[in-house]
Amino acid sequence: MKKYITLFFLVFGIHFTAPASVSEINVYVWSEYIPDSIIEKFTEETGIKVNLSTYDNNESLYAKVKLLHNSKSGYDLVMPSTYFVSKMRDEGLLMELDKSKMDNFKNIDENLINKPFDPENKYSIPYFWGSTALCYNAKYVKEEVDSFNILFEPKYAHKILLTDDVREVFHVALKLLGYSGNDTNEEHIKQAYEKLKTLVPNVKIFNSASPKLNYINEEVIIGLNHNGEAYVASVENPDIKYAYPKEGVILWVDSFAIPSNAKNAEGAYKFVNFLLRPEIAKEISQAVGFATANKAAKALLPKEILNNPTIYPPKDIQDQGEFQEDVGEAIVIYEKYWEMLKLNN
Repeated sequence: MKKYITLFFLVFGIHFTAPASVSEINVYVWSEYIPDSIIEKFTEETGIKVNLSTYDNNESLYAKVKLLHNSKSGYDLVMPSTYFVSKMRDEGLLMELDKSKMDNFKNIDENLINKPFDPENKYSIPYFWGSTALCYNAKYVKEEVDSFNILFEPKYAHKILLTDDVREVFHVALKLLGYSGNDTNEEHIKQAYEKLKTLVPNVKIFNSASPKLNYINEEVIIGLNHNGEAYVASVENPDIKYAYPKEGVILWVDSFAIPSNAKNAEGAYKFVNFLLRPEIAKEISQAVGFATANKAAKALLPKEILNNPTIYPPKDIQDQGEFQEDVGEAIVIYEKYWEMLKLNN
């Protein structure tokens, strides 16, 4: 019977479209977040090929996932930061998780789950957490680095780096003005823009992809940086330091999420569950330099990493810090002034 059915379709010119391969997954995450060696181990163990793409900021992730939302192609696993989880969830871009398919979810630090941006973690799985604060080269910067104000000093003209992130950069100015980094008041955002305009002469580069390289190569000597990037840079060049501003550090969580149009959600679950194994998460954290969200993996890390305040900030620093939240429609205001700011650079 099968032979005759096949002949029928061939004779009448009817063709099948092959289903998407379940032996591969399309993954879209922050750059330098998953070592190639880890991906190779997963593929060797499961036979599932990982097609890895990377991005430099959440805006790029959001735009790409939204663009592909109604298409037949897209990603099976993505990694939005903090408030982008709630933003993408509310727009129907993320799938509600089936945690029964990730028995290693139990390894995640309870202090990093059930956050306001995703109550009960119905849509996200914490991977890394960390901070964005001040980074500098002590060979050139001799003064105390304890405030965002240092970035505005004229002697650092064309010598600083800012992350290529609208919310992080505006956070600096908003905090110096006495406001929350999550402020939605248009007048306050405008005031932050006016303050940041005075910072533009000091900016040499905006970079969130791999800012550690700019510090290591001494293209810049002070600016913003992510803690993991700063740690890796300090291993390469001990003169590179990381400091927490008295105005309060920017805190974030990078989490895995499965897009609602994922073609291979089962493969995505398997990959995440693999990455949540304590020994695997430990290996990743040591290689990348960011704080793992995996409590079981943290217990396996050497003391020199656990006691490093760049990677794991003291509790008082965490308490003074502020997690980014979704600012809703105010993001349009932020982006308007962000574009104006970068045009002046």
